[in-house]
Amino acid sequence: MNKAFVKESDNDDDEDALALAQAIPAGAKNYITPAGYQRIKDELLQLIDVDRPEVVRIVHWAASNGDRSENGDYIYGKRRLREIDRRIRFLTKRMDSAFVVDPTVHYGNDQVFFGATVGYINKAGEEHTVTIVGVDELDPLKGKISWVSPVARALTKCREGDVVPLQTPLGMDELEIISVDYPEPVAD
Repeated sequence: MNKAFVKESDNDDDEDALALAQAIPAGAKNYITPAGYQRIKDELLQLIDVDRPEVVRIVHWAASNGDRSENGDYIYGKRRLREIDRRIRFLTKRMDSAFVVDPTVHYGNDQVFFGATVGYINKAGEEHTVTIVGVDELDPLKGKISWVSPVARALTKCREGDVVPLQTPLGMDELEIISVDYPEPVAD
């Protein structure tokens, strides 16, 4: 069958959205920091204003060359255009569902809330520092953990000096909170 008559799946973006939506507990808001929201917005604008028009230009040029069935620029361009459009839909949905929370409102507070940078020591004596962020911002290699993660849930609402139990796959652990920091408010 000719590839021109085979419809590619539109379920890819639905599957991506479903995977991330499952990370957020049912009925909970999609919390995100202002910086995380800005990164999503910047990526969306980059796709809309720069990437998509460039691919459209290439596809238009390739289509004007005639036979599209063996035209690599055309075929790749159309595929890339679908990927860009899928990402645009995904980012738009994430921005629509986002609930921006500014962690600077807790500056000086020693209790753990969304946006806090928390230093803790586990039972093995290992020291860790994590920042609690939204599911769209998590980056474990940089110490950014999602607010729905088990560690973040265990730390939330606790204070500096508290010892918190944490159930891990290896058994119970205890986390002693040694520091709680928030970003300083920026004066306008």
